Amino acid sequence: MKKRSNKYYLTLSLKEYANGETKPAKELGIEFENHDEIFSIIERIKAKNLFDSESEATQFALGLKLFGEIKLKHRHNPLFDEINEVFPAFMKKLKSL
Repeated sequence: MKKRSNKYYLTLSLKEYANGETKPAKELGIEFENHDEIFSIIERIKAKNLFDSESEATQFALGLKLFGEIKLKHRHNPLFDEINEVFPAFMKKLKSL
């Protein structure tokens, strides 16, 4: 039986290039699944006040959840060998803060 996951749709829009230009506009939309409810995780990370702004907290939480889910799904891929050793300790530390 397949584990049930939350289903998400994420839109990423490029608002302005480093040189100040706004064209050509770029946008990417992806569908993905995650076993966690990401919005509640974002709120918990924001509440920890680990970063300079709520925007940074959101970026961190979202990036971590996207990365972590792929790492978990492909944990036997040699690419993740080193991070598989330290990731559990990192997550335990984060949850304890």
